[in-house]
Amino acid sequence: MDEAGSSASAGGFRPGVDSLDEPPNSRIFLVISKYTPESVLRERFSPFGDIQDIWVVRDKHTKESKGVAFVKFARSSQACRAMEEMHGQCLGPNDTKPIKVFIAQSRSSGSHRDVEDEELTRIFVMIPKSYTEEDLREKFKVYGDIEYCSIIKNKVTGESKGLGYVRYLKPSQAAQAIENCDRSFRALLAEPKNKASETSEQDYYSSMRQEALGHEPRVNLFPIEQQSEFSGFEKNDSRGQEAISTRLSVVSRVPFTEEQLFSIFDIVPGLEYCEVQRDPYSNYGHGVVQYFNVASAIYAKYKLHGFQYPPGNRIGVSFLDDGSNSADLLRKMATQMVTAQLASMVWNNPSQQQFLQFGGSSASQVPQIQTDVILPSCKKKAPPETPVKERLFIVFNPHPLPLDILEDIFCRFGNLIEVYLVSGKNVGYVKYADRISANDAITTLHGKILNGVRLKVMLADSPREESNKRQRTY
Repeated sequence: MDEAGSSASAGGFRPGVDSLDEPPNSRIFLVISKYTPESVLRERFSPFGDIQDIWVVRDKHTKESKGVAFVKFARSSQACRAMEEMHGQCLGPNDTKPIKVFIAQSRSSGSHRDVEDEELTRIFVMIPKSYTEEDLREKFKVYGDIEYCSIIKNKVTGESKGLGYVRYLKPSQAAQAIENCDRSFRALLAEPKNKASETSEQDYYSSMRQEALGHEPRVNLFPIEQQSEFSGFEKNDSRGQEAISTRLSVVSRVPFTEEQLFSIFDIVPGLEYCEVQRDPYSNYGHGVVQYFNVASAIYAKYKLHGFQYPPGNRIGVSFLDDGSNSADLLRKMATQMVTAQLASMVWNNPSQQQFLQFGGSSASQVPQIQTDVILPSCKKKAPPETPVKERLFIVFNPHPLPLDILEDIFCRFGNLIEVYLVSGKNVGYVKYADRISANDAITTLHGKILNGVRLKVMLADSPREESNKRQRTY
């Protein structure tokens, strides 16, 4: 949208382009009447806080209002409260059409967030390991109504990792907590977890990303006094001085999206997942990347550290200490390389394939599933003639998985009848003879990454309903 033709605020601070999203979520996006003047916007939105600027988007040629505007507040909580109270309201007695109010997304993204967006209500905090959920709730309930609190625990020992989540009922309450809580909590907005997988087990990718914050020793992202654990990533640039792992920290002075991060690091084969972490105190870009093997991580670190993206901005790439033994990882890498060379030799020489099978590699005939999702053991498929109780619709990004892989995955929930792909589309269907099995598959797999492919798994419409509308491809 064109913001250049907006009207200047009457005096006071006018944010520059680089500070429009500082602090994050402090700008609201309005859908209003084309005849609404700036003075009315200032009058109606001033009660919510310190307005730094108001600009009405206008046509470049006619200078007429396009019926949209932005209001920049000094604080995120002020913008969130304005959204909560003004969305759906009429600005004046003569206005019959209610306005729409959203939190404006950063300039690098095209979407806006509404009052029900989980991304605005759930915060991530670092806490003492002695804290219970009751302690966490007691500490943060002063900022608003809490829907739930949860503490990330070690899946093996059950001990707290010193990390937790607090979900508020309103975005303004979450913003108040971030702005006003003790800086030792390092509170920030958490990435939304998938609604279909809200189980007692914490989402794996979120916990991995948050663990990275707890171990990150490379870049100063938080303006707090406890900086001894943070240092410039340039200081630890020799392989002999830093721990080696399959996880990498990515730092940039320019924010980036998850798609951009993926496109950069997917150049190196073996990318498992990537996550972008937003920091409310700066405009730095910060992400966590994980590879399936240490060889890919090492290559990506030394190939992409200092890579300019966008041109003129160098990104910093460093290893994240995940507690693994570096010597063991290097030995494992050497084993993988030898195995790959042997497999290549056998593949290129058919006369050697019998030797490979005789050597115990028949397991290679079994579909290989690379994922961090905890999958049940394989179960027998239901007979083909079994009545279908539930159908699932699957969307693959960026491409479909092979049919044998899909059958191996979805049969683990029991009562699987059939899996089939839609020709020429990144979608497919799964038939189950039991609704519980289908629901278990959705809960476990929706939003997860398997063999580098992200899955969307949801209930399919009935065949009769689907015949009356276009094929879904989203």
